[in-house]
Amino acid sequence: MSKDPRAIVDEAPMSPIQIAAVAITVGLNALDGFDVLSISFASPGIATEWGVDRAALGVVLSMELIGMALGSVFLGGVTDRIGRRRMILGCLAVMAFGMIMVTTVHGVAMLSIWRVLTGVGIGGMLAAINAAAAEFANVRRRNLALAIMVIGYPVGAVAGGLVSALLLKGGDWRAVFEFGAIVTACFIPLVWFFVPEPVQFLMARRPAGALGKVNHSLARMGHAPVDALPPPAPEEEKASIADILRPGLIGMTLLLTLAYSAHVVSFYFILKWTPKIVVDLGHAPAEAARVLVWANLGGAIGGAIFGLLAQRFALKPMTIIVLVMSSVTVALFGAAGAHTLGDLSALAFASGLFTNSAIVGLYTIFARAFPTHVRATGTGFAIGAGRGGAALSPILAGYLFKAGLPLAGVSIALGFGSLVGALALSGVKLRFDGTKSAGSSS
Repeated sequence: MSKDPRAIVDEAPMSPIQIAAVAITVGLNALDGFDVLSISFASPGIATEWGVDRAALGVVLSMELIGMALGSVFLGGVTDRIGRRRMILGCLAVMAFGMIMVTTVHGVAMLSIWRVLTGVGIGGMLAAINAAAAEFANVRRRNLALAIMVIGYPVGAVAGGLVSALLLKGGDWRAVFEFGAIVTACFIPLVWFFVPEPVQFLMARRPAGALGKVNHSLARMGHAPVDALPPPAPEEEKASIADILRPGLIGMTLLLTLAYSAHVVSFYFILKWTPKIVVDLGHAPAEAARVLVWANLGGAIGGAIFGLLAQRFALKPMTIIVLVMSSVTVALFGAAGAHTLGDLSALAFASGLFTNSAIVGLYTIFARAFPTHVRATGTGFAIGAGRGGAALSPILAGYLFKAGLPLAGVSIALGFGSLVGALALSGVKLRFDGTKSAGSSS
């Protein structure tokens, strides 16, 4: 009797194509980091050119978050039907188009429309790459692969921030979006040639010619073919993408969604408002971009450390700890009264370290908690609902500033989101699929 193809992928050492596929998901998440933050890098120039006040700017900063919410919720389910590879390719095309169209606008309304479209592409891609990274990695390296994928976001933001600082010296904020569109388009051939459809997805969906497609993916990954596929388990035959809202999964789905939603309120406050805050404290836009780079450098380092620790220690308690620390450091970013670039950079670094470590923990939990047939659906639902709520973060901050609340008060209020996330996660009883549970030694 042939061995289950999923067990082959889980147990065998990772082949070069599997490593390449995970590496590409890191790059794709780096695109997310740059695309999402491109509007933050450009916001001081937009505000100056169009005379946009803080409240209106907060709305503009939220537009791609709204698009991401729509993309994650609706395209996550589509990803579990058509496949990870197809969804990634389609979303890349949408993202590149949305980025380049931003360079043609001359007002807030059209800018908002194209940012929503870009966000839809990002949201769909996020659900797909989180599932793909989990499914290309073997059991031993799965937590690490997911952590590395997630830290692509701050790595992309750091690289994008450095490039943006140079581009902004020319005085044209549109150059940031031109650069983003070109880099995004360059990933389309990489995905086309180096990212096959994961075996786990093919086994869960059983498309026409499933055996041939499974063996093709196994061959691409350097594994021997199988003679026959094992019959689907009873729960797989009755599987539906609606399972995330049915008894057995609904409680976990809602609590994980709340944990992510609450935390990203804090996360996006730092990412969206840092440049404008630094400029308002008397520093140049290029210097503000560098402070945001420090926040994302902290995020990359924190995420890498978290991923290494997650191979040895329990995932849920670690995530709760970094959520609490995220709340503290976000509050300190405003409440510490720092005004020098050095102090602001240090506080931004600390905030980024803990806020992104918590994102790593939550994304890893998403990929391990939901069964394969609803992995992208569950991830997309949590990310979509979370980022829909997070769209309120920059808007809320904008109105709190406009109402006269000082930076310290706004930072404390927005930092409270991570604490709510920790409380929600503490009520989750994780039920991971696969042979290992969170926190097992890898």
